[in-house]
Amino acid sequence: MRATADILGKKVEIECSPSADKAMAGLAEPLLVEMELYFSCMIRKAVRFNRTDKMKFSVQVTPRLIVGFRPVATKSCSISEVENAPPVEDFPIVKPEAFVPRKLSIDFRNGHWTGEFLMA
Repeated sequence: MRATADILGKKVEIECSPSADKAMAGLAEPLLVEMELYFSCMIRKAVRFNRTDKMKFSVQVTPRLIVGFRPVATKSCSISEVENAPPVEDFPIVKPEAFVPRKLSIDFRNGHWTGEFLMA
């Protein structure tokens, strides 16, 4: 499946692999996909799946797919926490639309959702 979503006035190209399409077809609820942009002492990108309480700037793409963008930051910078899941809070970006990714790829491999996104 290929689709385009409008998030904060920017077009995001979405591409799902055939295995992701097949897995989504079997879901009782829409798949929630969050593109997280992490600001701290470094910038990190992550794609998170099915975190209903954290969706930000989201849009329903198809009946089975909801995509959102969430800029976050930590209160302090600790390199040891970068690979793990440090506590984050929403990052108050003045113009979040400037950071919305341009492309999202979603796959389903070995029983797990995977994804990546590209910036402008």
